[in-house]
Amino acid sequence: MHSDTLTDAPVVREPLHAPVAHLVRGGVVEGIHYGSVVVLDAEGRVRLQLGDIEAAFYPRSALKPVQAVAMVRAGLPLDDGLLSLAASSHSGEERHLDGARSILALAGLSEDDLRNAIDMPYGPAARDAWVRAGREPDRLAHNCSAKHAAMLSTCRINGWSLHDYLDPAHPLQQAIAATVEDLTGQRIARTTVDGCGAPLFSVSLHGLARATARITAAAPGTPEARVANSMRAYPEMASGSGRDVAALMEAVPGLVAKDGAEGVEVAALPDGRAIAVKIADGADRARVPVAAAALARAGVDPCRLTGFQGEPLLGGGRPVGHIRPVPALTPVTTPAGA
Repeated sequence: MHSDTLTDAPVVREPLHAPVAHLVRGGVVEGIHYGSVVVLDAEGRVRLQLGDIEAAFYPRSALKPVQAVAMVRAGLPLDDGLLSLAASSHSGEERHLDGARSILALAGLSEDDLRNAIDMPYGPAARDAWVRAGREPDRLAHNCSAKHAAMLSTCRINGWSLHDYLDPAHPLQQAIAATVEDLTGQRIARTTVDGCGAPLFSVSLHGLARATARITAAAPGTPEARVANSMRAYPEMASGSGRDVAALMEAVPGLVAKDGAEGVEVAALPDGRAIAVKIADGADRARVPVAAAALARAGVDPCRLTGFQGEPLLGGGRPVGHIRPVPALTPVTTPAGA
């Protein structure tokens, strides 16, 4: 897609979110999660929208598959589990840390070259083990370290400077921005800094869904298909043991799914059907069931989604309620059996 075919950047405004999930306790709606949802069909047409799918927003880590495509386009030679890891928000398990080290080593680099934020592992089990071992927070443990390792590797391959690879004006970040615009089909509205320190680009929820659909339905052998295939084949390298997005990719054949901070999730099927979710208050407890309901509306067999209904609401230690997607997200047609 050439720049002259891009649509204008989405408008920066207070999003006009709508109710997307109810917290029901003892038969009474106790709370309401607001947000926005878009469902695209295989031709890229909007089949369902709730809230504001065209306002500018930050996809956070849900943009990582797009960033990975940009790096593969720029010559990043990774495949299989390491490419999935490059698109990950990993849990900080030893296999993730070893993989990030391998990405660096392939380019003759080390952990000292990383410029991402310092943190402890994201996954609860990995974090607990880290604390028990008396280890201090470091750059490799951060859930974005493999993405940063891949960024450095891409710079080394292209002869770009390493010390300033996070500068939005750096050739790497310019290449990523161009790919974001290419795959979303729209100009970037704003650029800021993500939690890890990398540039973060603002697009629309609609644009994010469109980009993920294009990655997932891409022709074999393309950079997009390489990223999608690696994430499908190694879902726990793109996230971690017990993570909901990994379980979702394992439950739905061909699905590529990625979560992001502040209640973002995007997922797409090989035929181009896609969904994207933004929970206004950033709550993960609503993200998972709303995303599952959106996938059911996209035609995924609900039987494949029964494990993604969200955690029960407890009273006295017993389940007394649940999180229920709003009626507009209830499937109204026979599932396609995806």
